[in-house]
Amino acid sequence: MRVLVAHNFYQQPGGEDQVFASEVQLLRRFGHEVTTFEADNDAIGSMGRLELLRNTLWNRKMGAAIGKAAAAHRAEVVHFHNTFPLISPAAYAAAHEAGAAVVQTLHNFRLLCPNALFFRDGKACELCLGKTFALSGIRLKCYRGSRSASAAVAALAGAHRLLGTWRNSVDAYIALAEFARQKFIAGALPADRIFIKSNFLDPDPGPGSGDGGYALFVGRLSEEKGISTLLSAWRDLPDIPLKIIGDGPMADEVKGAAKENPQIEWLGRLPLEQVVEAIGRATVLVFPSNCYENFARVIVEAYAKGTPVIASRHGPMPDIVPDGKTGRLFMPGDAQDLARTVREIMADAGALATLRTNAREAYTSQYTGEANHEALMKIYRQAIARVNGRAGGAPLPIPSPGTPGERQGGGYLSAGIKSNPDPLPNPPPEYRERETTAATDSVMKPGEQVRA
Repeated sequence: MRVLVAHNFYQQPGGEDQVFASEVQLLRRFGHEVTTFEADNDAIGSMGRLELLRNTLWNRKMGAAIGKAAAAHRAEVVHFHNTFPLISPAAYAAAHEAGAAVVQTLHNFRLLCPNALFFRDGKACELCLGKTFALSGIRLKCYRGSRSASAAVAALAGAHRLLGTWRNSVDAYIALAEFARQKFIAGALPADRIFIKSNFLDPDPGPGSGDGGYALFVGRLSEEKGISTLLSAWRDLPDIPLKIIGDGPMADEVKGAAKENPQIEWLGRLPLEQVVEAIGRATVLVFPSNCYENFARVIVEAYAKGTPVIASRHGPMPDIVPDGKTGRLFMPGDAQDLARTVREIMADAGALATLRTNAREAYTSQYTGEANHEALMKIYRQAIARVNGRAGGAPLPIPSPGTPGERQGGGYLSAGIKSNPDPLPNPPPEYRERETTAATDSVMKPGEQVRA
């Protein structure tokens, strides 16, 4: 299949960037012809705020570039990851004009919430869910503490909701979990075009030893990630080592806690290979997020290594981390409950062994590259079928499955470089090092999640 994959990179390397790179690599491994279109923030430095707002709402130049790339590549699908702020929804129309189906992965809740997290004042907030314009988000300065920036993001989502862009211009949406799918349905996205495809890890790193004797946190050091809860819990766990990987605005708090508590070790930023190795040796991964996580890739990495996960009991986590099967759940923001849960899981060797087996089985059955590719091809075929039906003419060819190692072609198109600050920056991404660098004939049903 010929696929153009488009992404507007974050100012800091984030989880979405890594998913973009991994998915491109996976498509090429399965023999698809892939070209990438990468936008960045270089042009923003020369833009005034009105010009930036206009381009965020509808960037004609970027749309033309996407259309040209899709036509040159003869793309059957244009798959968008992040389009904010430079690619803009103009790219959807351009992709359709080039004859391609449009697929959009919903990595966060930006279309429904100005800060994209459903998070305010230390807890979940849904004041703007279902509203045409996120007036509460503007009033409360939810985006970077700025009313003007919040208004710009709210204008993007609201204007295109009124124009029907979200309903009419995307052939298939990818939600990462059923919880997220239901939120987007509540936000008026078309339920029949929202499909579930989780994150994945490819290649399989193999199970870890789990012999490190420590708990591990991997992610952005920030309030929404539950860092305060994590550090408070470890005041009650003087005999259990905790390693912390990542960086962010709460780095000073983590550094201070590590000085006061000899059981806490802050490792800072690490390359992906070292992160996965540390996950494999950990007894348990702690995921104490206070916000609605979509589907953090670090959980897939933990499952791949057979490492159980302790997660907050809200958002999609009860589905992703079934309590007592692949890990344990605790009340979000409750440091005492987290400490109790950590103590229990670390003290029960038999239960821990069962959790490790179940975690690894969850990866091999649901989160491998093969399972992800199968799900992605079903979604692509559904999107192409919608384009065929809308066109009413001769159908676009639906390619036969790719063969690993064959036709690993493709190219690279860049719109800007990644150096300039973004005056309307993306929501804080969890920390990940950026990676360097089809299949079945069935059609996926909305909301269906492929399991190998």
